[in-house]
Amino acid sequence: MTEEDKKALLQVANLSIQHGLDHQYPSNISVKDYSSPLQQTGASFVTLQLNGELRGCIGSLIAHQPLISDVYEHAHGAAFKDPRFTALSIKEFSNVHIEISILSDMQVIDFKNEEDLLKQLTPGVDGITIENLLHRATFLPQVWESLPEPVNFLHQLKLKAGLNGDHDLLDMKAYRYSVFSIE
Repeated sequence: MTEEDKKALLQVANLSIQHGLDHQYPSNISVKDYSSPLQQTGASFVTLQLNGELRGCIGSLIAHQPLISDVYEHAHGAAFKDPRFTALSIKEFSNVHIEISILSDMQVIDFKNEEDLLKQLTPGVDGITIENLLHRATFLPQVWESLPEPVNFLHQLKLKAGLNGDHDLLDMKAYRYSVFSIE
């Protein structure tokens, strides 16, 4: 990805949020106005931070639309649709830090038990998703910065999935992915 592509993604995220502030609804962008790599199908998460604290994070794990559209959609979602936060205000927008994470394809992690799964994780590198029929949660690799201990990382991921922290993961599937981050 070129420096121009990176700048374009950040500009699109900013435009999406600005449009939401101005009009209270998302808009569409013209995919053909962007470079070929940005027109390719891609999965992304957009994370907003305010004063070093999470302010919104929305994304998709599976690529299903052009990357440029995915970033545009998720920037709006992170600013206005994250159920953990109220909608971003104009005042906050001037101080918000935007990070775009472009996800690789997910890879299944085969594991015998939780200890085996923990041994296979690479802190700071692996994004992890756990799921079964009723529960699903993911942590981007950046979450390792605040949860550097693998046992605690996995414990918090289980809680995010709505499980008891002591829940046995044998009924779960686990996946790993990496991200390319732009700030």
